[in-house]
Amino acid sequence: MKVLIVKTSSMGDVIHTFPALEDARRARPDIAFDWCVEEAFAGIVALHPAIGTIHTVAIRRWRKNLFDMNTWREAAALRRALRECRYDLVIDAQGLLKSALVARQARAPIAGFDRSSAREPSATLFYDITSAVPRGLHAIERTRRLFGLALGYRPDLSTLDSGIVAPAGTIAASDGKTAFLLHGTSREDKKWPVEDWIETARLLVERGMTPITTWSNEREKAVAEAIAGAVPSTVVLPKSPLADVAAILGHSTLVIGADTGLTHLASAFGLPTVAVFLATEPGLTGPRGQYASTLLAAPGARVMPEQVVAEAERLLELSRINTGKD
Repeated sequence: MKVLIVKTSSMGDVIHTFPALEDARRARPDIAFDWCVEEAFAGIVALHPAIGTIHTVAIRRWRKNLFDMNTWREAAALRRALRECRYDLVIDAQGLLKSALVARQARAPIAGFDRSSAREPSATLFYDITSAVPRGLHAIERTRRLFGLALGYRPDLSTLDSGIVAPAGTIAASDGKTAFLLHGTSREDKKWPVEDWIETARLLVERGMTPITTWSNEREKAVAEAIAGAVPSTVVLPKSPLADVAAILGHSTLVIGADTGLTHLASAFGLPTVAVFLATEPGLTGPRGQYASTLLAAPGARVMPEQVVAEAERLLELSRINTGKD
């Protein structure tokens, strides 16, 4: 049986789908899985060993160039590729009109959320099989339940395994214990003040750890350089491909991050991960994992660096006890 997963974006949503794929891989070893994803996140999907072919879409880019012939050529090539694979089933794990339209291109039966469960009820007009999954559940659990209903098994929700491992890195970051600081995020109101990142880096150095950070645009570069300027032992990685950043992230001792996709990736790797949420509610989409923790700013209050580092130490100790590694 050949199944296509459609979960195009964002990075966090893609990562939240891995536990459902891992459930399915174990419960249905007779199934071969492919995935359709935004081109920027193809490297993230490739981290899971159960995925065969990765089809890429570029909906964000296509929308900006709707009347460009290259856009239509790329869309037509995707349609041909999906149909040539002759899938037995497509699971639209996103529940949006755009993902349903992509799923439709495969000309195979489509399974997805029902009208009361989908993020955009209009998407269900394209589905052949619909399943009711409560909207009040965490995104990871919702997707795990959807896969189970679509493929005929009951996931064991008492466990959580993403099934991914960190790739080998090509950039040397630092020897010893490292703490990756993920300060960059898509919205200004999600960003922790640079002064708090600097103080966090200082506290980590006092505890014998080397802070590591990186950047993807000029604003993030300025923050990374400010941290390194105040705490000289900080390693600032150059702007790097996502796969290289993921490799270094996956071999870090500790990760402290804002509400961003790489923070979700750290928790999926099973790393001690502290997420700092300032403007978003982590209940339905926050990082999940045995060693993942979210600190949420109360109305009118701050998340203090001392709180973050104390929580990091707790997670590191828990990991040390459970794994026997210092």
